[in-house]
Formats: sequence, C-alpha cells, structure tokens
Amino acid sequence: MKDNVAEEHLYLAFSHQYRDSIFPLHTSISLFLLSYCDCKLFKVFLVPTGEDVGDQCVTKNLAGDLEVHLISRCQLPVVVQSCSLPAVVVKDDKFCRAGLSVVLRHIIQRTFEADPSKKDVLALLGFKKTCLKACAEVSQWTRLCEISIPLAVERFLTASPEHCQAIPPDILLFERKLGEPVRVHNDDKIRRQKLQQQKAGAKTGVPVLGEEAAEELKPGEVHEHPPSSLELSVAFSKLLAQEAPDATNREAPYIRRTKTSDLPLLDHVFAEGLYFTVADLVLLPCIHQFLVSIKKQGKNLVNLPLISSWYRRVQEVPGVKKAAGKCNMELLQLPELSSAPEEQLHDSASVPDELEEDNEDSHFIGGPRPTMTKLMENGIEAKFSPHPCPSWTLDWTSLPSAVSPGEGKMSRDRALRKQQQLNNLVAAVTKLAKPGDLIVDFCSGGGHVGIVLAYMMPSCQVVLIENKELSLIRAKDRSDELGLNNIWFIQANLDYFNGAFNIGVALHACGVATDMVIEHCLRARAAFVISPCCYGFIQNTVKVKYPRSYQFKEVLSYKEHMILCRFADQTAVQLPPERRLIGKQCMGLVDLDRAWAAEEHNYSVQVISMEPESCSPKNNMFVGIPA
Repeated sequence: MKDNVAEEHLYLAFSHQYRDSIFPLHTSISLFLLSYCDCKLFKVFLVPTGEDVGDQCVTKNLAGDLEVHLISRCQLPVVVQSCSLPAVVVKDDKFCRAGLSVVLRHIIQRTFEADPSKKDVLALLGFKKTCLKACAEVSQWTRLCEISIPLAVERFLTASPEHCQAIPPDILLFERKLGEPVRVHNDDKIRRQKLQQQKAGAKTGVPVLGEEAAEELKPGEVHEHPPSSLELSVAFSKLLAQEAPDATNREAPYIRRTKTSDLPLLDHVFAEGLYFTVADLVLLPCIHQFLVSIKKQGKNLVNLPLISSWYRRVQEVPGVKKAAGKCNMELLQLPELSSAPEEQLHDSASVPDELEEDNEDSHFIGGPRPTMTKLMENGIEAKFSPHPCPSWTLDWTSLPSAVSPGEGKMSRDRALRKQQQLNNLVAAVTKLAKPGDLIVDFCSGGGHVGIVLAYMMPSCQVVLIENKELSLIRAKDRSDELGLNNIWFIQANLDYFNGAFNIGVALHACGVATDMVIEHCLRARAAFVISPCCYGFIQNTVKVKYPRSYQFKEVLSYKEHMILCRFADQTAVQLPPERRLIGKQCMGLVDLDRAWAAEEHNYSVQVISMEPESCSPKNNMFVGIPA
C-alpha cells in the first residue's frame, strides 16, 4: 500500500510548557500515545500558536525519544492550514487526517500495520475497533474524552486560585460515569461467572474465561498486585496474555438458569469498561495534570474515589509507566480511597444541563396533525420555491466512469437515482460558482458530489470532508484515476475544519449534520446547497438546539418540533400515499425552520424539491446565498 511506504508528517500545536506537559493537552496526548506505541513512523512538527517561540522553548524530555521539529503555521501544507491540529498528512499529498480522535486512531492502525505483532496496540481500538470512532458532535463520550476534559483541565490549570476551588463539572461527570454499570459484548457470560464467584465467596481467583476475553496480546511486565475482583481478573488476564484455567469448571445449574435481569452488574476497570483502550490514554495526561494541581493545592480527593482508583490501575498496565517516563511524566502514587457516601457523590457530581443527555421524553405519542394545525393557526405552512432548472442534467454517458456514482458499489437503479440527485446539486452550484472559488463538500462519503464538481469545474478548488476513512480513501482513488489536481481530502469531524470557503455543499447530511453544515457556511459567509436526510435522528446537542428559528420557537416546544422530525422520515416509497404526503409536509416544515434561521443571519434561502421527486424519498434541497 502507498501509505505504508510514504513518509507521514504529524503536526501538533504548541502554545507553552507547564510542568511535565506540552500544551494544548491534545499535543501531550498525541506524544504520549506515540511513546506508548513506540511508534517512529511519523515526522513530528510542533506548530507554535504564538509569535515568540523558539527552539529553546521545547524541553527535549517532554517529547520522549522522538525527534521534533518546529514549523510556523504559514509553512504548513495548504490542506493542513484549514484544519485544527493535531493533523497528519502524507508528505506532498492532498489527504489530511485532522482532530485528536482521528489522528490517534490512525497512529494506532499504522503502528499495527508496520508491526503486526503489536496486538496490544491494535486492542486499544476496542471491540470492533470503534473506540472514539463516533463524532464528538453526536457522541457524548467522544466529546467528553476528546474535547471537554482536556479543555476543562487547561482552564483549571490557568485559572486564578479563587476560580479553581471547585472540581470542573466534566471531571465530575467522568467520576460518575466510572460508577455506572459496564456493558460489554460478552457480559452475560462474565456476569454469570461473577454470580458464581459471589456465591462461592471467592474474592481473588482468576475466572474461567472464553477465548474472546483471553485473546492473546503482547506480554508485558508482570502485574504487581493480584486482581481483587472478577472484573480486574478479566481485564488484566487480557492485558498480560495470561492463560485461562481449564474450562472444566462449569457453571452450576442454578447459575445457568438465572435470568439475565437477576445477574450482578459489572464494575468499571478502565474508562470504557473492562478493557484498556485509547480512551484511557487520552484521559491519563489530562487527569494526571489535574491531580498534580490538586495535590499542590493541598486538596484531598474524597469526592473522586473512582478516578483515583482508575488512575492507579492505569499505571499497572504494561507499557504505561515506560511511556510516562519517556515523556517525563512523574505519575503520582495515590492512596486508596474508600468510596464517598452516595449522597455526597450525588451532590458533588452534579453537572450542568449542557453536559447531561437530553432527558425529555423521546417516546412521542400521537401523530403530527396537532402540531401541524398549531403551526397553520399561526400562519406557518411548508412552502417550496420553484426549481430554477428542473430539466438540467449532466451528460453522464460522455463522462469517464470514475466520475459516475455507478463506479461505487450500488445497483443500476440506485446509481440512476444518485445521478438525478447530483444533477440537482451540480446545477445549483454551477449557477453560484465563480472561477477560483473554493467549494467544500461536507459529509462527502465516497465523493459523489465533490468529484463531479472538481471534474466539471477545473477552475474551482474542491475540498471533501468526511469522518469515515474508507469512504474518503475510495473517493481519493477515484480522483487519482481521473488525474484531478484541484481536489483535497480531509478526514475529520466538521468542527475540525476552520478554513475559509465560498460554497458549502452536502448531499443527504444526516440529522443534525445538516444544521452543522449550515452553521459552518454562515460563519464563513459562504453560499450553500444542501440536501438534508435522516430527520428522525435530529435532536438537541451541545451546540445545536431546536427549533432553529425565532418564528418556530415562538410557536413550538422542543417536543413538538421532534414530532415533526420523526414524521418527516415517513416518506419511503412503500408507505401509503397519504402517509408519504404528511411526511413531505413535515419535511417542508422542518426545513422551513432551518431556512428562516439562516435568513436571520442575512441570507436569502430557498427550499426546493429536487427533480424528479422520485430520485429520493428525501428530496428537499436548500439554496442559500448571503446578502
């Protein structure tokens, strides 16, 4: 594979040093992972965020045994300049990976590809390799690890003494999550083992483990203390590649007959549950800095017994102390704390509303008619603008096969519908674009929109942004086949793209992603052409709240707006015509709310039905132009 031989450059932000860490903490986390994986595959650059940073400002010990180079922001590759750091790019290439989780996962995968014996490194990605894979915009856990806790610790460390008395709410949220029951892919089996252990009164023996739990990993240093619970036995037998005892010790009949609901719950060992993952390596440098600061202030950790236990336990993982030593992290030896009273933990671990998941009832009863009637009584009805060029189409037969969506893995009928959808978006973008414009294809998937635009508009620059690596690699392969030189690829969550652009495009951006793309375009004062999708997945997030517009907020509650969203998904062709019509009206109302919200920012927005409407059950399209 090309990526296996090409030199990759890792760019890390550098604002300052504090104690034994480089800030921002995302940089210390990245360097710590490189040390833990013993990875030398990347050429590492520190990118100062200030003007007066010289070589002497970087203590060599803080970067471990890595060779680190300083580079100014203006010297970054063009594709990296549009991204928040950390970022990785193949030298002289146009494919960039940006954002902490994406970069860390890439480091892990490259380390394993270079040395397949490092199974312990690959295991950091967790079950089905999904650890921190979900976007921070939609996953509360990814957001907590990737964004909230690093920022909370940085603020805590820089706050004046009178402002750092209270434990940050995000730290308290982590403490609370460590106290929640664990769910793992084979938890029924482990919970039955725990029940049998409890019944037998055994507190220390290594349980009978299946192949999944005892999957062989790279042996490391010997565990210093015997596990004190079944959960610890499961976790450390996997980490230390211990042999499981003979499975002849079968469960007693009454254990096998026990209902799942009556089985004991599993306790946390590591951040995500029983197994050590990259989430622990993300959190360790952050929690370490927080604990060092707390200790210097002379405070005790009575309200954080679970974090204290987790911190001690992570140090026992093979390779962690060695990596900490390389990075000059002097890990603390904390005393064992007894759990605080539940009432005290509940009081101290209260977190602000924005950190809580939305607790409003999401199980709606009844149809959308009362909500639609309420809107009509206030003069609000779905409206669609006439299509500006309903018969416009690309001459697909004259285009190279790599331009056509049929080049991907889809049926002929689906490929035809995809071509019809593209006709609508390309027609709208063609009317808006000028030579030299930068067009961003958000949530690009396999690049169906972006590749067509780059091929049809060689005088424009096109950037594809997508979180799924394999989809973006397929898009780049198609682009390479066509020899396009006006296209770039960024694997990142939307929040990590901060470049200027002229036109934003998205075909079937799922749920909240549509509103996030619109927000990006509003901030950049860019025009946009967007087709929404997955209305049923719309919900309040930390950054996006519904309803969107002032007019809708005056009439509808959040719950009423969610009713519209759920029924806006009822447009599939197999549904009865009357139900599809209601679904289309709900789609129109949800998108009218979005359009009015954009118009509050001095935009002119039209909501249009794609032609032909049969090209997709989700056939609405926005065209927004800044005034």
